[in-house]
Amino acid sequence: MSGTTRAARGVLDRLSAASLALAGASLAGMALVQAWQVFARYVLNDSPGWTEPVALILMSFTVMLGAAVCVRYETHFAFQTLLHANARPVQAVLKAASRLLAAAAGLALAGLGGVLMVDDWSVSMAGAPLPSGLRFAALFVGGLLILVFAIERLVLGDPQPATEG
Repeated sequence: MSGTTRAARGVLDRLSAASLALAGASLAGMALVQAWQVFARYVLNDSPGWTEPVALILMSFTVMLGAAVCVRYETHFAFQTLLHANARPVQAVLKAASRLLAAAAGLALAGLGGVLMVDDWSVSMAGAPLPSGLRFAALFVGGLLILVFAIERLVLGDPQPATEG
């Protein structure tokens, strides 16, 4: 493996780890927000309006960041039986097609999510003192990560097993 390839994998390893950590933090944050919602509603009898939109934003980040990491390690939806039932040359074509499809989906999510995010940023979110465009930030960020990780698979090939150390 060349030094450039090793450096690229190192950067993408850190990006993947950060994405997974942020997805976990978003999930924990969503649980805390929902716990506060239940406590405020049933104990304080004062249901806050900001909890639902904030929980939805956190859920979007959890899903999109997790999906991007799944694209990197190719643990997303795939037709593994079809892949392994074919000869190696056909497997290579199917893998390339899958990776191109993931890259196209990432590009579409990032492009359209970015447009929606920018277009809606100046509008205040109902129920929370946040810009409404924040609802689409996860689509933009997750789409970019999916695109980057799918291109990594196209250029560098199969995922490398995690090394201990």
